[in-house]
Amino acid sequence: MEQANLTDHVHFEESEAARSPIFESERIFSQLLCLSRNQSYGPVGDPGADAMLTVLAGEAAFQIAKRRTRLKQWGSVLVPAGDDLIVKNASSEPLVVLMVTAPPPGG
Repeated sequence: MEQANLTDHVHFEESEAARSPIFESERIFSQLLCLSRNQSYGPVGDPGADAMLTVLAGEAAFQIAKRRTRLKQWGSVLVPAGDDLIVKNASSEPLVVLMVTAPPPGG
């Protein structure tokens, strides 16, 4: 059985959003996205995979296709296959988001 402590994967980069893979199998992929103030991630999308993103810390502004929403800690959003995603840090505090994709990108 694989296991992970997510706090071991929290790190930030000055120049861009940090991404840290957690688990990957033939059917699922997960990673942490860590964004400092004023950072964003995307646009990204996969025509063959859905993604679920959950805010673990901070506040995020999500754009999925042409829809927008803001979520705080424990808020979650579903990105349907084929929709583009943009994630932005919506506060001055660090943002940590768990992203789970199935099937894995390119899978």
